[in-house]
Amino acid sequence: MRIDIITCVPELLSGPFDHSILKRAKDKGLAEVVIHNLRDYATTKYKAVDDYAYGGGAGMVMMIEPIASCIEKLKSEREYDEVIYMTPDGENFNQKEANKLSLKKNLIILCGHYKGVDQRVRDLFITKEISIGDFVLSGGELAAAVIADAVIRLIPGVLNDETSALSDSFQDDLLAPPVYTRPADYNGHKVPEILLSGHQAKIEEWRSEQAIKRTKERRPDLFKD
Repeated sequence: MRIDIITCVPELLSGPFDHSILKRAKDKGLAEVVIHNLRDYATTKYKAVDDYAYGGGAGMVMMIEPIASCIEKLKSEREYDEVIYMTPDGENFNQKEANKLSLKKNLIILCGHYKGVDQRVRDLFITKEISIGDFVLSGGELAAAVIADAVIRLIPGVLNDETSALSDSFQDDLLAPPVYTRPADYNGHKVPEILLSGHQAKIEEWRSEQAIKRTKERRPDLFKD
């Protein structure tokens, strides 16, 4: 998989992809994340990528021309499955969407900034609009990193134990059950006996019950009518 991220603040993305699972994916040749500085496509003397909004109002708007130039250049080099725009009014991102995107080959993620992008960018180039929650960030960079992390870790071969991703929260519309490790007894707080029994069928049954219980308590909205 290749993910191209377009941003006017590339410094915000200098760290997330050089560590942990994302670095492992890159080192294995399973995923590549390429950061593009939108200012490289600016045509003004001062490399401006934003301007005042027509009709007035507070805040600046990202101009269409630098974005169009960057996207068109990328699309001339390879085919893309999706051109994603990170925006608070996009579709809420969830595990099912992460699963779908993990099956794609090439993605572009455009990071919004200021008061957003010229609407014509969304009309002409964007195929999917995504939000990571009902709140506003200073820009789409951190949200883009979240999307990339959630998607890349699902690619076969990225995780040492590929079954680990299948037991994550939300994969089956349930939260993950409690987990424990050594010591078995910490100041009188003991690991549930069932987990020490070695009876795998009963352990899985317990985990399923705990997942349902936790979901009912914490996210009852996940249960379908």
